[in-house]
Amino acid sequence: MKHIIALSVLWLSGLGAYAQEDSTGGKKVTFTAGAMYTSDASYYGQRAEESLPYVAAIASIRLPSGIYFSGVGLRLLNDSANIVSASAASAGISFNISKKLVADLSYTHTFFPSNSPFLHAANTDMASASLNYEYWMTTGVNVDYAFGKEQDVFVTLGTEKFINLGHLFSQKDFVSLTPLLEVVGGTQHFYETYVTEKRLRDSLLGILPIPPVLGGQDDAEETTTTTSTNFSLLSWNLKLPLAYNRANYLVEAACQFSVPGKKAETGAGKLNTFLSLSFYYQF
Repeated sequence: MKHIIALSVLWLSGLGAYAQEDSTGGKKVTFTAGAMYTSDASYYGQRAEESLPYVAAIASIRLPSGIYFSGVGLRLLNDSANIVSASAASAGISFNISKKLVADLSYTHTFFPSNSPFLHAANTDMASASLNYEYWMTTGVNVDYAFGKEQDVFVTLGTEKFINLGHLFSQKDFVSLTPLLEVVGGTQHFYETYVTEKRLRDSLLGILPIPPVLGGQDDAEETTTTTSTNFSLLSWNLKLPLAYNRANYLVEAACQFSVPGKKAETGAGKLNTFLSLSFYYQF
């Protein structure tokens, strides 16, 4: 959920390259609304055992000072029990340390209904800080402290390149490709709660649990706890967003390829693919 809000802020800042200045050349307040479809929910390149395709509505307001507020409402396509499967609110500030160095501080709270199938449902709150250096590419580091039922720390190193592919219909539009490569490290306490709550959901649905093997359930849980506590490589991620840009709106189709690390609790070493389609309009 945090990543959906972050994307709404980041991509709409890019959209604002056209529209964030008024006729006098000064910055103005911008409000942006958007909608998104995603084929599965990604949490730092990891995914839950069950597929979680969703649609989301996004709104963001940014002040001239760099302070911004964002909100997201999300509906899982396979969720028949809830009208809203999750929602989140975020506040933050983005500011320049130097001409090419940009910092961002934010806080996000996510509202999950009971028995939520999201992998990260235990981490309802998140405080984040990032630094990005802009040269011919943009390279940065992002640190997230997630807490709620569990506590986790995530560190993301990423680099991206904005590529203008030229105009499509007129001089007032352009097509862009912004490849992004990330490596993510962190702890995985959230997985312990996910396993526990998944067993509860399965029992309510009448799904029989798979019997433990080898050393038994206690040994398996002890191994999971030890792995989850350690800070380790979680995933490698490559995202390829192709966008059609106009002065006030943006349409984007993106594909993300993620390979969880060897110590990831879900899908270690297996390729995860996430497809998304988004639309943003800036007022």
